[in-house]
Amino acid sequence: MQIHIAKADITEMAVDAIVNPGNSLGIMGGGVAGALSRKGGPSIQREAMSLAPIAVGAAVVTAAGRLWAKHVIHAPTMEEPGTKVGVENARRAARAALIAAALRGFDVIAIPGLGTGLGGLDPAEAARAMVDELRAHRQPKPTTVYLVDINDEILACLEGALRSATS
Repeated sequence: MQIHIAKADITEMAVDAIVNPGNSLGIMGGGVAGALSRKGGPSIQREAMSLAPIAVGAAVVTAAGRLWAKHVIHAPTMEEPGTKVGVENARRAARAALIAAALRGFDVIAIPGLGTGLGGLDPAEAARAMVDELRAHRQPKPTTVYLVDINDEILACLEGALRSATS
């Protein structure tokens, strides 16, 4: 698996799927979820809510509306909107997203900093958990993962975690 760090608007990524680290209810009001819903249209949230509840540690896949990506992998980091989360939630969401991508045969996915926005998780902790899960994933798909954010601190933490894992 190739892993790339990208400072980018995740809603603009031309990938097979974007990971939405939202909530178990499928409500897409704030953070990355809100941005995906605003840019991709209300059909994404309607479909996610029709599949709810989605447990933390599970994932569901929906269409991506008007986004460049074809699909959204909803891998909740929190049960309810705005809940603060621990590092285990980010780890479980990353694992669930990777398994969903493998099962659907997605080659290229984009993952934001899981739990680092509304979830309030320390970016360094989240980055280590995400990279650990990427390294532990042994399926042939996805072949490429973009770790994407617009926040320089989160990007630096992701770069640091990736560097530590490969040295």
